[in-house]
Amino acid sequence: MKVTVHRKAHFNAAHRLYRKDWSFEKNDAVFGLCNNPNFHGHNYELIASVKGDIDPETGYVIDIKILKDIIKSEVEDAFDHKNLNIEVPEFKDLNPTVENIAVVIYNKIKQKLNPKFQLEITLYETPRNFVTYSGD
Repeated sequence: MKVTVHRKAHFNAAHRLYRKDWSFEKNDAVFGLCNNPNFHGHNYELIASVKGDIDPETGYVIDIKILKDIIKSEVEDAFDHKNLNIEVPEFKDLNPTVENIAVVIYNKIKQKLNPKFQLEITLYETPRNFVTYSGD
């Protein structure tokens, strides 16, 4: 019997969407206001969903404190109040779109989880714009 456990988290971060190999004009045409050379920020909302079997001894799929601690160290401490383009190594050569941020978060959390678990990341960039990634 598979059950999915969800943990919500939050972080604030700035970024600029652009490609270094494109002209300012091309970046502006593709990314618009998100290409602001002075960056812009978002209040990101994260939902990390872990799916697995219920442990018959504990009644847990995963101890939620373990998931909370992984999210804190791998996401909140790494991304919160940071400029993603400048301060987060994963985005040195990767455009920090919400899609790419979700994949990076997935990879960071997945490395720390027991491989028996399935993981899905839902990342809200705004209350109306969000992505989901499950490693597929």
